[in-house]
Amino acid sequence: MILPIIGYGDPVLRKVGEVLSQDHPNLKETIANMYETMYNAYGVGLAAPQVGLAVRLFVIDTTPFSEDEDLEDAEQKELQGFKKTFINAKMIKEEGEEWSFNEGCLSIPDVREDVLRNPTITIEYCEEDFVMKTEVFDGLIARVIQHEYDHIEGVLFTDKISSLKKRLIQKKLKNILEGKTFQDYRMKFFAKKGR
Repeated sequence: MILPIIGYGDPVLRKVGEVLSQDHPNLKETIANMYETMYNAYGVGLAAPQVGLAVRLFVIDTTPFSEDEDLEDAEQKELQGFKKTFINAKMIKEEGEEWSFNEGCLSIPDVREDVLRNPTITIEYCEEDFVMKTEVFDGLIARVIQHEYDHIEGVLFTDKISSLKKRLIQKKLKNILEGKTFQDYRMKFFAKKGR
């Protein structure tokens, strides 16, 4: 089932996600719905807070990035079919010289900015079977994981840009907050009372 994506300004996007237990109600269904929602919105990642759930869960499929002709064959192959569910993720290490990449977010439509992130990460997480894993990722895969991991920590990519850039996008953020944005997927906006 395709779920509405929560828009910028909703408090759920600022909450640190709660740890999930194996017997969390409808977990498999929630994960399936998140993938369906992400694909419907042409995203490469989606975190539970973006569908209104303040829990430590996010899904990723970097396949769309593999179609970038500027990438080397090895990078394209790595991105092709990289599909993974992260439950109760914990970032262990972020290392290497930070690099810039233009990021966007399904919860913040029509806003894209360059964000600096470390190229290599070590992360601990469970897949759907709740077996704990510790893995190292790098490049674009690491970047997508970091972006989605930030969501379960209550952090948005706009928090990582300069104050000047924040001022430049202020009107766009206000429009999203008020639901004055148009995209090809369903969204739910947090309208403040008295506005």
